[in-house]
Amino acid sequence: MNFSIAAIMRRRFAPRHELSCSWWLWWRLCRALRARGRRNSRESGAFLLGHQENGRRRIVDFVLYDDLDPHCLDTGIVRFDGRHFGALWALCKDRALSVVADIHVHPGGAGQSDSDQDHPMISRAGHVALILPNFAAPPQPRGGIGIYRYLGGKRWETIPRGERRAFFHIGF
Repeated sequence: MNFSIAAIMRRRFAPRHELSCSWWLWWRLCRALRARGRRNSRESGAFLLGHQENGRRRIVDFVLYDDLDPHCLDTGIVRFDGRHFGALWALCKDRALSVVADIHVHPGGAGQSDSDQDHPMISRAGHVALILPNFAAPPQPRGGIGIYRYLGGKRWETIPRGERRAFFHIGF
């Protein structure tokens, strides 16, 4: 018999969330983003890896942008060179995962910049992008996290503040 107590509890207590991850993974991710941001001096980001089923995405791992493209944070903002996507796809294949979302930090609020809107990290309709305000400094309540769904054609849906807790679950 193959089952997971955490998976059973997650289905029981958080069945409606479109995006979820464990609190431990979230803590490690935020800590890594702050470290790569060099004490609030530059943006940082990561591809969020996991599984997608029935419209629900479960984050189980992440890869920081600058682990794939060592120079993508050099200007202070994220400028990921597309030549490094091959390494991302190879990593996903090796781990039997897919990119379920991406995340990056901003110095101020969690709103999308014009550059964010014009240059999605994954330009496929349905892709989810998260933005953490204040260089990911704690605390980061879900209501304050910018959550955006790419619609294609440089168009985005903003998940309203009041719906973010229902959209994104951090827990089991």
